[in-house]
Amino acid sequence: MSRRITINYRKYDGSLHWHTELTYLGEDEHGVWLGSPPGGQWRRADGPWVPVDRDRLLVVPRDRWWTARFNNDLNYHTAIYADVTMVPVWLSADELDIVDLDLDVVRATGTGEVRLLDEDEFAEHQIRYGYPQDVIDAARASAKWLIAAMTAGDEPFGSVPAVYRARLG
Repeated sequence: MSRRITINYRKYDGSLHWHTELTYLGEDEHGVWLGSPPGGQWRRADGPWVPVDRDRLLVVPRDRWWTARFNNDLNYHTAIYADVTMVPVWLSADELDIVDLDLDVVRATGTGEVRLLDEDEFAEHQIRYGYPQDVIDAARASAKWLIAAMTAGDEPFGSVPAVYRARLG
């Protein structure tokens, strides 16, 4: 039986934002790779479970301020969607907590354009949740790094995701 990992994305105040369960696919120097074939489900806070009609591939770095989802559906608008987060925390071997810090960096399908999203939400939440200056600085630095790495096609934003996508079966 494949090892299943529960992933809880939270806001800075600890409230549940998104959650799902993904299959462990392996680890490398970029982090832990998790995924689900089409038909997996995600849930926003305590809302209904929503089926996903395409595969999901997620890399969770061990000591970086981001996570990234990879999409290979040419009809979907983003090829890569990275969430700027605090360093992910493993609560156990099968459960992961990730604090989402609002900023997102995406690479568009087709054009390859890389964009920073949700700067307004980040500014609003700095006040609402009282982000300390070191968290603000780390989030901005992470977003800057993600933009540069995605634009250049540096790993894990190049060919590595295909290795783990093949393991989804």
